[in-house]
Parts: sequence; C-alpha cells; structure tokens
Amino acid sequence: MDISVKGKNLDVGDALRSHVEDNLGNVVTKYFNHAIDATVMFSRQGAGMRADISVHPGPRGLVVQSGSESDDPYAAFDGALERVATQLRRYKRRLVNHHAKGRGIEEMQPAQQYVIQPEDSDEEVAEDAQPAVIAEMETAIATLTVSEAVMRMDLGELPLVMFRNSANGGLNVIYRREDGNIGWIDPENSVG
Repeated sequence: MDISVKGKNLDVGDALRSHVEDNLGNVVTKYFNHAIDATVMFSRQGAGMRADISVHPGPRGLVVQSGSESDDPYAAFDGALERVATQLRRYKRRLVNHHAKGRGIEEMQPAQQYVIQPEDSDEEVAEDAQPAVIAEMETAIATLTVSEAVMRMDLGELPLVMFRNSANGGLNVIYRREDGNIGWIDPENSVG
C-alpha cells in the first residue's frame, strides 16, 4: 500500500512520518490485505493541529475518510486513525459477505462531465445571479445494492451517493437527511 504523508503549510518530520506509516499500514492491512493507497494530511487549525486520513482499501472505488483535531499532531493522527479503524472493522464483514455470495465486481459506468456557463457578456453580473454549475471530476457510477451504497456513503463521509441499483438496474440516490436519517430516491421509471 502506498502511504502519502503531507503537511499543509508545515513540515512533517521523519519521526511523525514513520509513526504514520507504521500505524496506518498495520491498521489497514489488518482489515484489507490489498489496500491501494492512503493519504494523511496535517494542517494547523487555530492553535491546534488537524489530521485528515483518506484510505482507498479496494477495487470498487470505496474510500474511507476521517479527521481529528488536537493540540499535538500525534494525538490528532491517532484520533483520526481510531475512527478509520472503527469504520473498517464495522464494514469488513459486510464487504466480505457481499463477495462471498458469488457476486463479481461489476463494471462501473462512467458519468458524463458537464459545464454550464453563463452566456458571454461584458455586463456586470448581478449579486443575485446564480453561479455556474460545474462538474469538476469524472466519476464512475457503480452498480450496488442499497445497503452497499449506504455503506459507501458512511465510509466516505459523503453527503450523497448516486448508484445503479443492482435489483432493477435503475439510477438511484441515497443521501443523509437533516434529521440524521438516510433518504433513498428510487424513481419509478428508473430502468434504462
């Protein structure tokens, strides 16, 4: 597994880098033998430090993210690592059970990229004008069950996930509601 340790406007010393690589490598390989990569970013937050961890443990596009703040960079990293370990431990059984059912890794379909820009004009833009809508990155739409999509949303700490429902082949969206519950959009005519 490739581990990248970076500092945002600060120098990450060799001792901290070694601490991160040893501990993160041990935690991730405990749950996923063939993890792809991980990134740890340290930054200053006021008087303290923040550590953000992003781990790509497998081939299905799954990303586990976590962050923690503390006065000490080691404590910030350890807090974020504990959350990553909890997430990996919590979902490993689900991931293993889904693969054990004989389901192969299904091909992901690419989403199209769009940029909607306002008309070219030399006039000043009014303050109440709507901003341009920009799709910043190309992504693939995975074929998942609803529970797999919820798991992916939780692991990636994402606000929503769009996926192709493996039950009916239609495009679906799950999202976290303001009350903390999960919402699921499954359009009636979603096939095709």
